[in-house]
Amino acid sequence: MASLEKRNQTYRIVFMYGGKRHGFSLGTGDRREAESLAGGVEKTLMRIEQKLLKVPTGVDIVTFVQNDGRIEPVETSPAVEPITFAQFRDRYLATHAGGAMESNSLGTVRIHLGHIAATLGERFPLPSLASSDLQSHITRRAAMKGARGRRLSPTTIRKELATLRAAWNWAVHTGLVTGHFPNRGLVFPKTDEKPPFMTWQEIERRIQAGGLSDKQKAELWNALFLTLAEIDELLAYARSAARQPWVYPMFVFAAHTGARRSEMIRAQAADVDFEAGTVLIREKKRARGIRTTRRVPLSSRLAEVLRGWLEVHPGGQTLFGQETAVVRSKTKRSAATPLTRDEAHDHFKRTLSGGKWEVLRGWHVLRHSFASNCAAKGVDQRLIDSWLGHTTEIRKRYLHLIPSNEKQALGGVFG
Repeated sequence: MASLEKRNQTYRIVFMYGGKRHGFSLGTGDRREAESLAGGVEKTLMRIEQKLLKVPTGVDIVTFVQNDGRIEPVETSPAVEPITFAQFRDRYLATHAGGAMESNSLGTVRIHLGHIAATLGERFPLPSLASSDLQSHITRRAAMKGARGRRLSPTTIRKELATLRAAWNWAVHTGLVTGHFPNRGLVFPKTDEKPPFMTWQEIERRIQAGGLSDKQKAELWNALFLTLAEIDELLAYARSAARQPWVYPMFVFAAHTGARRSEMIRAQAADVDFEAGTVLIREKKRARGIRTTRRVPLSSRLAEVLRGWLEVHPGGQTLFGQETAVVRSKTKRSAATPLTRDEAHDHFKRTLSGGKWEVLRGWHVLRHSFASNCAAKGVDQRLIDSWLGHTTEIRKRYLHLIPSNEKQALGGVFG
C-alpha cells in the first residue's frame, strides 16, 4: 500500500488514495527509522480501507495520515454577514462629513452613490461587486434622461463610477473589502468632446448660420469667453446694475483672478495682502483630503476695488458677505453672514438680467475668460496653471485663442 523512496539522502513515503498518488517526507535518512514510520502509515491506510477511520470532509489525506488519523476538530467562527452597499455608503458619508469634504462635494457623492444603490440595491453585498454589476449600472443609466430631458451624459456616468472607486479604495484601507476596484473592461457610450472656449462673435456666427436647437445654443454660450474689452464692458454694466454692495467687487475679483464661485465664497478679508500685491485662494478641489491654497497677483484695478469694498465691509471674516439688512430679502440676520452658493448665483443672474449679458450662464465664464486672455497674451502656461490651480484636463479648451491672434501667429509662420 505504501513504499519508501530516497531523495537527497532523505526518505519519503508514497501511497495511493482515491486513485491519486500522494507522498510526504519522513524527515530522516535512517533506513530503520523510515521503515518504522512507514509501518505507522501502513496501519492508518489499512484502517481507512477497512472503514475503521473516516477522513473528515475538507481534511487533506496527507495531513490525516501524517497525524495517524487523529485530527482535532477545528472551531469555526460564526459566519460574518458581508457589508451591504447601504452600510458601506452610510459609513463613507459619515466619515467624510464635518469638514473632511466640502459640503457641495459631499452632496454630489451622496447623489452618485444613490444612483448606484438604485442599480445594485441597498442590501447588495459589497464584497461581491464585479465588473458585470458596474456594466449593468452603465447600461441602466445610459438609457435614462438627464437635465432638460437630454439623454444622460456618459461623463456623468463616469463621474458616478469615479465616486464609487474612491469610496471603494477607502473601504479597502479600512478593511471593509479587499481587492482592486473591478472596473477593467467597462464599456461606456460615446460622448461628444466639449467645444473649445469661443468668442462672442464666433458663437453668434454659428447661431446665425441656423439649424441649432435651444439646447445646442445654450451649449455654445456655455463655451463663451470674453475678450478684455468685453470684460471691461461687463464690469461697467455690473457696477451700475448690482443690487448689493458686494456684487460688483465679486465680479471684478472673478474676472481678475479666475477664482471659482466656491473659492470666492470661502475667501476671507485677511487673504487680501495689499502690501505683497497678492490674494490667497482657498482650494478644495485640487488635492483629495487636503486644504490647499494658491496665490494670485492683485491687478491694480482689483486692488482699488477691494480697498473701496473693505471700507464699507459689513464685518465678519469672509471677504464677501451679506449685511444684516438685505433689500428684498425675507431672511432675518443678527450679524453679517457669508454668502451661500445660491445667493451668489442668484445675484449673478439678477445683475445681468434684461440685457445682452443675460446669456452668461454663471460665474465660471469669468474663469474661462481669465485663462483664455492670459493664454492669448502669451503668459507662461505654468503661471496660468498656478493662478488657476489647473490640471491639464481643461487646458486645451482655453488654448483656442482669440481668432485674430491665431491668424496673426500663423501669418508669422507662412507669411
